[in-house]
Amino acid sequence: MPLSEHEQRMLEQIENALYAEDPKFASNVRRRRVRGGSTTRKRLQAAVLFVVGLLLLIGGLVVDVTVGGFPILSLVGFLVMFAAGLIALWGIGSSAPPASGATSESSSGRRPRGNGSRSFSERMEERFNRRFEQE
Repeated sequence: MPLSEHEQRMLEQIENALYAEDPKFASNVRRRRVRGGSTTRKRLQAAVLFVVGLLLLIGGLVVDVTVGGFPILSLVGFLVMFAAGLIALWGIGSSAPPASGATSESSSGRRPRGNGSRSFSERMEERFNRRFEQE
């Protein structure tokens, strides 16, 4: 369902405010949108790998290749399917561009960032608290 004109204007205002308030974050988000093709490629690879694993799983039961009474080909198929699931879940996050090394202090008096040892949630909480302290 498409957005109404009022909702589109509000969304544009929110985006403009975000770009004005935190241009580094906004440019990072913009870059991730542009690089969306790599996540699509990862998902496609994971889907193909999952189908191959499913075929091995079913084929192992049909061909009846067993080691000590255990269908080894089906086990390999399951492991391939499991790996495809991991690629689909974890591989998507790894396509993000590396963070820039800019640690210069901005004109607003913010302190320079560390070497990234803080977690994402800690940085976001600190940013949230700073915004409400300024108001």
